[in-house]
Amino acid sequence: MRLIPLVFTIALVWALNHKWGSLPALGMLLSPQHGCWQHADPLAMETEEQLVIPGLKGPAQVWFDERMVAHVFAAQEQDAYFIQGYLHAKNRLWQMELQTYAAGGRLCEILGPGLLQYDRRKRREGMVYAAEKAVSAMEADPVSKMQGDAYTAGVNAYIRQLRPRQYPLEYKLLGYAPEPWSNLKTALLIKYMSYDLASSADDLEYTNARQLYGKADFDRMYPDFTDQQAPIIPAGTPFPAPSARAAPPPDSLLGDIYKVQTAVQDRDKGSNNWAVSGSKTRSGAPILCNDPHLELGLPSLFYEMQIKTPDMNVYGVSLPGAPGIIIGFNDHIGWGLTNGYMDVLDFYRMNFRNGKKEYRFNDAWRPASLRVEEIRIRGQQPYLDTVAYTVWGPVLYDNTFPDLKSHEGFLAMRWTAHDASNELLSIYRLNHARNYNDYLKAMALWNCPAQNFVFAGKDAGDIAIWHNGHHPLRWKDQGKFVMPGSDSTYAWQGFIPQVENPHSYNPVEGFVSSANQAATDSTFPYHMFGYYDLFRGMRIKEQLSAMQGITPEDMMTLQKDNKNRLAEAALPFLSQYMNAAGLTAQQRKYWKTMFAWDAVSAPESKGATLFLLWWEQLEKQIWDDDLVRDSIALVRPLEKTTLFWLMRDSAMHFVDNVNTPQRETLQDVVQTAFQLAADSAAVLDKAGKLPLGKFRGTDIRHLSRSLPALSRMGLNTGGGRHIINATKKTTGPSWRMVVELGKETRAWGIYPGGQSGNPGSRYYDNMVDDWMDGKYYSLRLYDERKSSDGIVQKIFFTPGT
Repeated sequence: MRLIPLVFTIALVWALNHKWGSLPALGMLLSPQHGCWQHADPLAMETEEQLVIPGLKGPAQVWFDERMVAHVFAAQEQDAYFIQGYLHAKNRLWQMELQTYAAGGRLCEILGPGLLQYDRRKRREGMVYAAEKAVSAMEADPVSKMQGDAYTAGVNAYIRQLRPRQYPLEYKLLGYAPEPWSNLKTALLIKYMSYDLASSADDLEYTNARQLYGKADFDRMYPDFTDQQAPIIPAGTPFPAPSARAAPPPDSLLGDIYKVQTAVQDRDKGSNNWAVSGSKTRSGAPILCNDPHLELGLPSLFYEMQIKTPDMNVYGVSLPGAPGIIIGFNDHIGWGLTNGYMDVLDFYRMNFRNGKKEYRFNDAWRPASLRVEEIRIRGQQPYLDTVAYTVWGPVLYDNTFPDLKSHEGFLAMRWTAHDASNELLSIYRLNHARNYNDYLKAMALWNCPAQNFVFAGKDAGDIAIWHNGHHPLRWKDQGKFVMPGSDSTYAWQGFIPQVENPHSYNPVEGFVSSANQAATDSTFPYHMFGYYDLFRGMRIKEQLSAMQGITPEDMMTLQKDNKNRLAEAALPFLSQYMNAAGLTAQQRKYWKTMFAWDAVSAPESKGATLFLLWWEQLEKQIWDDDLVRDSIALVRPLEKTTLFWLMRDSAMHFVDNVNTPQRETLQDVVQTAFQLAADSAAVLDKAGKLPLGKFRGTDIRHLSRSLPALSRMGLNTGGGRHIINATKKTTGPSWRMVVELGKETRAWGIYPGGQSGNPGSRYYDNMVDDWMDGKYYSLRLYDERKSSDGIVQKIFFTPGT
C-alpha cells in the first residue's frame, strides 16, 4: 500500500510536465521555483543596478523614467545597439521570437498541427528566402552589419543569462524554450512588416471580374482614380516627363477563372501623418505628427526609447526584434510613416512538367529551383513541402496547395519584398539625419513596404513628404490580372527611378500630409495603382488648409477627430431615396436618430452605428448577388467607388438583384437596406449595445489570440474606417506622436500598452486607459550629464570577459 502514493506522485509529475491537447504542460507553470509566481512585479524596485555584460566595448548606462521608457547613453554606437537588443529581449523576448516564427512558417513547432496550412503558406510566399537576401544586403554594408551584429549580440547576451524559471510566461504556458537570436531573425521581422503592409494583390479576383463583367464595367468597379480626389501631392502639381516607359505586349491573355482566393487583409488600417511649416504655427516652428494605425496587441507592437551617442540623439518607437528607431525625432529632424498601399505583388500562370522540375519559359523548358521545406510539427513527424522557384519567384499555388479540387494550375509570385534591400540602413540614416539632404539619402535606400515618409527639419524649417519605395515600372493595368509566366515580355520593365517618386518639398500650402490615399492625380506620368482610402486624407487637408496659428494641442485634437466624411457625403444623397412613410414606427425612430446625427463617430453615438449597419446592408444589396457565386474569387469595389458611381448614375445596373424577377431601383435597395439596419439596431438597442463604443468597441488581444485574461477587451472607443481617428475593432493608433521642432524640441506621444511584455508587470498595459481617453505623455530627451528628474531607475553597464 505504501507504493500507491509514490506511484500517484510519479504519475502526477509526469502529467503536469506533458501537454494534453491544446492545454499547456502545467508542471513548469505551477512550480513554486519556476512557475507563474516568478512573474509578479516586485513591490520595490532597485533605483540603481550594476551589470557586467560580456560583449560590450565600453561602459554605458540606461535610465528609466516613470513609464519605464528606456534612455540609453553609450560612448560607442555598437554598444548602444547591443544594449537595445538586450533591453528588447529583457522586455519583449517572447513577442520578438513569436513574430519570427510566424514570419518564417514555424508556428507548428510550438502550437501544433492546426497551423500547418499557415506555415506552408509562409514558406511558399518565400518569407525566409526574402529574409536571406535581406541579410546578404545588410551584411554587405559595414554600418548595417555593425548595427545588426551588435543588436543580435545584445539579445543573445540576455538569453544566455536566463534560467528556465526566468523564461517569459508564454514559454511556460506553451512548454518550450527561447533559441539564439540571429540577423536572419531581424530580417524576418522586417519581411513580416512587408507582408503586413505590402502583400495586397487582387490579381485572381480582378482576372475573374474582367472576364465576367467586361472591360467597361471592370474599369468602373475598380478605377485607378475616383471622381473626387485628395492626393498626397496636390492635384494639378506639374510632373516632369518620365525618364523611362513600359511597353505593353499585344494581348493580356487573361486565362482561367480562379476559385482560390488571395489572402484577405485589412487594407485600411488608417495611418496618418502630416507636417506644418512655421508659417502656420503659433510658435513659428514646424510641427510634425504621426499616428500609424496597425493591428493592436499585447505586448504592444512598439517599444519606446531614447538612444544617445556622440553622433546621435534620437527618440521614438522601435520594433522589438530590430535595431534603431523607426518613427521619431532627433536633435535636428522629425519623421513619420504611413503605408503606401501600392500593389507590388503580381501572379504569373506557370506551365510545369515532370512534377515541379521544369517550367516553360520563352519557348524552352527551364529547370526550377526546388526548395524542400521541412516543417516541424509539435507532437508529430515533420511535414516536407517542396516549393518550386522560378524566374519570377516562388510558386505559391500549385496542385498540392491549397487543397482544392479546382485544378487551377501553378501560380508564381513576383514581389518587391523578395528583392535584396537594406531598410535597416535607411532607418540608421534617418536616426542620424540633420537636414533634408540627409533625409533624401535615407529615402534612396528604402525598398519595401512602400511608405509615405513625412519630414520636418529644425534648422531650416523645411517640411517634405516622399511616397517612397521600389515601384515596378509597369504599363497601364499590368499587375491587375494574372499574367502568362512563360513569356518574358510580361515582366516588370525595371522600377520607377527613385528620384522620380512622388514628393513635395516646402509647398506653398504650408503643409504636407498623407492618410493612405493615392499619391498623385492621374497626371503622374507613371502607372501606379493600389488600395487607397480617400476620406481621411480629404478631411486632414480641409482642416489644415483652414488652420492658422497652429499649436501642438490643435494637432492632438486633429489626430483624435471622429468626423466620418464618407457618412457626411453619403447621407444627404441616400436620404433622397428614402420613403419614411414606408417605415414602421420603430424604424422611423431610428431614421430620425440617423437624420439628426452630425456624422461624428463618438463612442456614445448611436447614429454612427446605424450608418455602419445601413451602409453594410446597402453594399450587400448592390453587390452580393453578383459577386457571391459558385466560390469564384471576387472582391467588392471600394466604398468610395460605390458611392460615387451611384451619385453619377443612380440607375447603375448592379443595383438590380439578378436573383429576383422584378427590377429593383436604387430607392428599393436603399429602403430595404435601412429597414434591415433598423431592425438590427432595435435588437442592439434593447441589449444596450447600440452606441458605437458598445457595438464595435476595440479589443487589444494578447498575441496568442487565445488568452483573454492577458488582453484588454471591449474598450469604449469611437472613430472607425474613413475617419482620422481610424480606431476599429482590432486596429487603431499604435503610436500617436506630435513633435514641435523649435529651439528646444517639445514632443508628446502615447501607445496602447506598456513597455513590458510580462503580464505580471505594472508596465504591461499601464498606458491603455490613457490612450483610450485620448491623453498624451510628454516625451523627454534626457542628457546623462544633466538632471535626472523623473528617472526611477538607472542601470550601469560594464564590459565583462
